[in-house]
Amino acid sequence: MLIMLPGPIQLHERVIRAMCRQMIGHRSAEFGEILKFCGEVMKEVFGTRNDVYFITGSGTAGVEAGIASFSGVGKFVTLENGKFGERMGEIAERYAEVERLSFEWGKPVDLEKLKEALERGARAVAFVHNETSTGMLNPAEEIAKIARKYDALTIMDAITSAGGDYVKMDEWGIDVAVVGTQKCLGAPPGLAAVAVSERAWEFYNPKCPLYLDLKAYRKKLPELQTPYTPAVTLFFALEEALKMIKEEGIENRVKRHRKLSKAVRTWAVNAGLSLFPQPDKYSDYSNTVTAINIPGGITEKELRDTVRKEYGIVLSSGQDKVKGKIFRIATMGSIEKFEVMATLTAVEDVLLRKNLIKPALDFARRELQP
Repeated sequence: MLIMLPGPIQLHERVIRAMCRQMIGHRSAEFGEILKFCGEVMKEVFGTRNDVYFITGSGTAGVEAGIASFSGVGKFVTLENGKFGERMGEIAERYAEVERLSFEWGKPVDLEKLKEALERGARAVAFVHNETSTGMLNPAEEIAKIARKYDALTIMDAITSAGGDYVKMDEWGIDVAVVGTQKCLGAPPGLAAVAVSERAWEFYNPKCPLYLDLKAYRKKLPELQTPYTPAVTLFFALEEALKMIKEEGIENRVKRHRKLSKAVRTWAVNAGLSLFPQPDKYSDYSNTVTAINIPGGITEKELRDTVRKEYGIVLSSGQDKVKGKIFRIATMGSIEKFEVMATLTAVEDVLLRKNLIKPALDFARRELQP
């Protein structure tokens, strides 16, 4: 089975083998060295000198920790143009006053409306960098630049961008950034990493949830420990995945992800399909997942089921508002040209049988040339 989902992703054999070992004590020096290594590499991935804290939980746990721990800002503005932006708004509503700026899924966020919300008193901006539900890359640098003009805190969901696209936390001025391990990092689900600026601690809220209280993680980090029992096996996997990232290099990894995603987009357009997102001069297409509109003549479920049954390849459906309207092909983690071409060949075969597209594999092949 080939998994082409935007998380959990197809695991490399090295990562799978790394988990096949006996437990170690989570208060041991051996675990401490793993935690130290993971933190050092994640600083490179996030583009930061700030400390990175690891939570045993999903990416959503990391996002909630970031919002709840710094909800002392008083008022948030959330930018929502997809499923995960909306989730940030739902989380923020539990801890503070929120102005939720909602935009049509697949359309860009309106930066002028962000400025207006900040002028009305919002003290923190929470947004998704790479909106997986729609295949849209939101303009993190521009959003952070605006936030800085109003001296507002920035909390960024980088769950499907960190490790697959450029994330420059310090350069852009991001205060809190979050990633989940099951996406571009190439590890299994179950861990979240949260990077936090010194400035963010000025807005710490001690009434945040006990388990998601980032101050507890900050307190234990100098001891190279986590405050609560971590998923040790997942740290074995993450350590190996991050070793692979070090070997490849961040720059090369980003270039590979961009090349693969561009090949998928080029194939889709030349096959006569349309891409779901409609970026503007600030936003862009995602470089880790491609969202494609379902053509008339086939349902999204029929396409995915046929590709899985006949080729053993798992595609992603649309979520919530776009369920049944789009399908998504992820290009995350350790996949290469082979996996992308196998996937496009399968999808093209199914759609050509129904005379719904034109042959376009050669366009993808050209994009994937060295």
